[in-house]
Amino acid sequence: MSKKKEIVTPVVNEQMEKLLLESVIPPAEGDTVEGPVIFIGSGKIYIDLPPFGTGIIYGREYLSARDVLRKVALGDTVSAKIVGSHNKEGYIELSLKEARQAMIWSDAEKAIATGTVFELPVKDANKGGLIIAWQSIQGFLPASQLKPEHYPRVANGEKQLILDELKKLIGTNMSVSIITADPREGKLIFSERGGSKEARGTLVDRYAVGDVVEGMVTGIVDFGIFVKVEDGLEGLVHISEIDWGLVEDPRAFAKVNEPIKVKIIDIKDGKISLSLKQLQEDPWVIAAAKYKKDGEVNAAVIKYNKYGALASIEEGVAGLVHVSEFASEAELREMLGLGKTYPFTITLFEPKEHRMTLSFKKPK
Repeated sequence: MSKKKEIVTPVVNEQMEKLLLESVIPPAEGDTVEGPVIFIGSGKIYIDLPPFGTGIIYGREYLSARDVLRKVALGDTVSAKIVGSHNKEGYIELSLKEARQAMIWSDAEKAIATGTVFELPVKDANKGGLIIAWQSIQGFLPASQLKPEHYPRVANGEKQLILDELKKLIGTNMSVSIITADPREGKLIFSERGGSKEARGTLVDRYAVGDVVEGMVTGIVDFGIFVKVEDGLEGLVHISEIDWGLVEDPRAFAKVNEPIKVKIIDIKDGKISLSLKQLQEDPWVIAAAKYKKDGEVNAAVIKYNKYGALASIEEGVAGLVHVSEFASEAELREMLGLGKTYPFTITLFEPKEHRMTLSFKKPK
């Protein structure tokens, strides 16, 4: 004969309820809470926050959000941020403005994750970039994050001329995306480069690395040449990709509004990188058949840098003469004059990596 199962009825008493309530972790200062409006007074609003008590928005916090709070009715659910624990009257002090700010920064982080593009007006400019307002937060768009067509292309990179060019963008709308959101520092950084990612992605799909194309020079700056391949697609020939020889000024190799033939060397994130020098034969390939490590060569000094001096054995093939061979940088410059040719020994020769070092044969 089977035994009947006993039905156990849970016993709930006041002590157990108290324990259950105490086991819930109460919200701390800085947390965002939510509850219904239970009373609206003069310059204050009370919000029910069970099981922790009653919240209040009053004083400065009420004034800063009064435009929103005027539209609030009894029973409406309100999200607010805790700015103070229980005050003298036992209420939890709340801030609607602080909660709104927290929500905005949260939205900014979501926008970064999804790559959301915003159409926003330029409010102001400084020498470093543009000031853009998003919701109630003021953000910054660095000049380096501008599209090539908006980048301030000025001679010698003069700061005042850069600012003058940037000011021309004030009042215009830009397609921008958020790339940095730091609520602690109040830092919101925008980029225009990702503003039309889908459109650019469609354009670059027509091209492949290695393609040789003809474009139009749209701008020349100290670090390279901007070339428009077609409407909506512009690439940069970096100064390191202009020529195999030493390039002091990109302006010596091209002119604005003139056609130019370039090679596509990289396609990434809807952007293309271009090269002029890769349309020419690599001089290091020719040098590989003529020179070897420990060989003696004559080389012309073409440039000084912090490591020593660069000396060229042929056009486009140069090696470093390290400053450590000399008592000081001053001695190096005294013994190796710019534009003059001297005898050297090749101490390292790696033509595939375009790398060479030279040792100066000091006169006895």
